Amino acid sequence: MTALIYAPFPDRESARAVAGTLLGDRLIACANLLGEVESLYEWNGEQGEGREIGVLFKTDGSLLERAVARIEALHPYDTPAVLGWKCDAAGAETAAWLRALKHRQ
Repeated sequence: MTALIYAPFPDRESARAVAGTLLGDRLIACANLLGEVESLYEWNGEQGEGREIGVLFKTDGSLLERAVARIEALHPYDTPAVLGWKCDAAGAETAAWLRALKHRQ
C-alpha cells in the first residue's frame, strides 16, 4: 500500500533539507515541494497568517509511521503540522516503485 505525507515548512531550504534526509534514510521515494502556500490558522487561541512551502512526501505504507516521526523530529517548527495517510489506490508502476522502499531498509 502506498502512503502520502503532507507538511508545510517555513522556507524552501528547510523543506529541501528534510526531504534530502528522508531520501537518504530511504523513508521516502520522492518529495514534491509544492511552492508557496498561504496559511490562515488559529494557534494558542490567536488567529494568524503566513506564507509557507507545502511538501508532499511519497512512501510505502509500511514506512508511514517512521517517516512521519522523522519529519517531526527534523522539522524546524516546535509543533509542526505533519499529516500522513495510506492511499486507497495507486498506479501499478507507482505502487511498485514505493513498495521497493521497504526492501531497501
